[in-house]
Amino acid sequence: MYERLRVDRSTTVDRVVDALRAALFAGDLEPGTPLREQPLAEALGVARSTIREAMTMLVTEGLAVREPNKGVSVAILHPDAVADICRARFVLESAGIRAWYDADEAARERVREAMRVFAATAKDGADPEALTETHLAIHRSLVALTGSERLIATADSVTGEARLALARVDALRQDARQQVASHRKLVRLLERGELDECVEELRRHLAGAEESLLEAIAMPPG
Repeated sequence: MYERLRVDRSTTVDRVVDALRAALFAGDLEPGTPLREQPLAEALGVARSTIREAMTMLVTEGLAVREPNKGVSVAILHPDAVADICRARFVLESAGIRAWYDADEAARERVREAMRVFAATAKDGADPEALTETHLAIHRSLVALTGSERLIATADSVTGEARLALARVDALRQDARQQVASHRKLVRLLERGELDECVEELRRHLAGAEESLLEAIAMPPG
């Protein structure tokens, strides 16, 4: 009986997290917005304890931050963090690129599949959350070529800080086909075994991402 109760409660928390995450990616909750337990509990028709658990999950994902004596609020990506995040991503993802020949075929296929899913998502005109998630899945698959769970976890942590800003970038871009083409070029260079060229293309790609992120977080809300 108790196991069933735990499963049901977990499902409720997951639904609350999904609802809050959707609001964050849609821009309904702007960076810095306080996430108050009682109003959220009333709006979603759940207990405050469920809201607390959901907010803990959002903090873990990097979508919210918890500050002593202030509570939880929507994460803000500061300009001085952007360059550091992009540098870290380059180190992690370039390590994956250089591990292409050492990676097993399953890992290489995950890169190809991530590319296919991103292209299909962009073509369908998906919402910012779906577009960002499939976009980031490609970069995660590059790190996964290293075969290191610790490096993958590090990459998830680094990227988590920028997810909301990345979603805004993806939403503001007028032509998702350009992004698809850019990522296809990375994968094509991998397939050809042109690893040095692929690393340089990644460097250019992340430089563009850094510029776009800075523009996105500088824009006023709305």
